[in-house]
Amino acid sequence: MKAFKSILETVGQTPMVQLDRLCNSFGLTEKRIFAKLENFNPGLSKKDRIALSIIRHAKDIGRLRPGQTVVECTSGNTGTGLAIVCAQLGHPFIAVMSQGNSKERASMMQALGAQVELVPQARDSIPNQVTGQDLDLVDKRTFELVKLHDAFFADQFMHEGNFNAHFEGTGPEIWKQTGGELDAFVDFVGTGGSFGGISSYLKTRNNSIKCFVVEPECAPVLANSTANIDYVGGIPHKIQGGGYSRKDLRFVLDDLVDGYVTVTDQEAIDATRILAQKEGILGGFSAGANIAAAVKLLKENKARQITVLVCDSGMKYMSTDLFFDR
Repeated sequence: MKAFKSILETVGQTPMVQLDRLCNSFGLTEKRIFAKLENFNPGLSKKDRIALSIIRHAKDIGRLRPGQTVVECTSGNTGTGLAIVCAQLGHPFIAVMSQGNSKERASMMQALGAQVELVPQARDSIPNQVTGQDLDLVDKRTFELVKLHDAFFADQFMHEGNFNAHFEGTGPEIWKQTGGELDAFVDFVGTGGSFGGISSYLKTRNNSIKCFVVEPECAPVLANSTANIDYVGGIPHKIQGGGYSRKDLRFVLDDLVDGYVTVTDQEAIDATRILAQKEGILGGFSAGANIAAAVKLLKENKARQITVLVCDSGMKYMSTDLFFDR
């Protein structure tokens, strides 16, 4: 293997592992979960893919000037990816993040050269549990900084580079690694980019593949998007990186969604711990949410072979109660 010329060349092409030991522990001996290990990206998450895609696209079409500052609101993973990409391509980067996210995420971004702006949580918010109301405050500060620095706003919730990174990269990788032998895909939704991009690609190859949105049990906002339910800025939960109580996600299209699965905080935590202990894979909260959802679908005989993402590394959550009760 030749040496890479840049760390950016190592983004993507992550490994996949068949979770037989985990499935056996749930009595699912005749069924399979395939885990795509996005924690193997250089910034330890799937968000490295979209960071590279967004910045390259912006430079290619002239929206990002040489040396221009980049600003993004982030729960930490996209910010880490952007810190890596911007440092390599010559752009100062400011990450705007809620104080409700784990401190490891802020520390990683700072270590990679980013300026990190921490925004206090909304009144009565719970530490380590970020709601949509907290994100509204982050958005407000982000727009202020974009204007102040005449910066490029990466805008991961809306930028097509988010969707394209997964449609052109992650989706084809999953298809190749499974040999097309999957009948379902589940994804805990944050921006919806990985769900939308991967689901769109898989359905171009086999439209019978079922794609399920995963949400916190306390806030199934997307599942109830047509209902007149007010989640009052978001219900607190522990599954960092998604479940923000936002109904209108650009990349989560109705014709891609075959169903919704909800998981509790404890189900996500338990699944993350089992993943680590049985398979030696240290994932984050969202990985646990995905696996807990997959186990439910397998037990209900709604699928036989499911692919999930291990979205990021559990190393980012050692200050939380993900692995150890506190």
